[in-house]
Amino acid sequence: MKKMTHNPFLALLLVAGSACAAPAVAGTAYLSQAQLDQVMAALPAPSAPGSAEDQADRAATDRAFAARSQADFSQAEQEEKFDAFAFAPVIGKGFRADKLPHVAALFKEAEHETKEAVDQSKDHWKRLRPCPPASACAMNPEQAAKKSFGYPSGHSSRATVDAILLAQLFPQDADALMQHAHEIGWRRVVKGVHTLQDIYAGREFGQALATDMLASPAFQHDLAAAREELRAAGLAPVPSHAP
Repeated sequence: MKKMTHNPFLALLLVAGSACAAPAVAGTAYLSQAQLDQVMAALPAPSAPGSAEDQADRAATDRAFAARSQADFSQAEQEEKFDAFAFAPVIGKGFRADKLPHVAALFKEAEHETKEAVDQSKDHWKRLRPCPPASACAMNPEQAAKKSFGYPSGHSSRATVDAILLAQLFPQDADALMQHAHEIGWRRVVKGVHTLQDIYAGREFGQALATDMLASPAFQHDLAAAREELRAAGLAPVPSHAP
């Protein structure tokens, strides 16, 4: 298992440059179950329920929810469902799923595998979500009980994976892409559905998943097709990392 890093882009771009270039069959999964198991095993346990640390973590969500701006809350509502094309404000308006089927297929697979790993981890840790006063959870506890567990945050994990993989196609936007991913995660706290600990765990989790994806021949095969599609679409040309 590769060591997780809080400063991923330089290291991950180097990984992409040295990744195996052997042919791969399109549609092949990027990660094996063994790799998913390794990533999940490396995620540290959340705070013990009811501990002082756990209570402080939940209190921070209560404060963020109480101080929310309408703009941030509305954006969080819009991001309830999102994919890599939600990063178009960073990349440009030409970055659209209907115009880029190879790019869309690559991120659909990456996001699917990320969700599987997140769901397994949530079911393992079974950390309850926060429930700030006057939030949707507090107003409708029966509906809230149907939600998945909170650790790690799926939005934070997926946004991190998307940002790191998008940086392979748009390296000039790497910092802005990661900042956008952080904002997606933060707005889950503003919405009152995750704690900061959930969000930070999602960042660690997403970084580890993306690292292993970048080393996958199947991913590199699909990434090459995505690069060519972007060039043909007239978006900013991206140099190949192939030797």
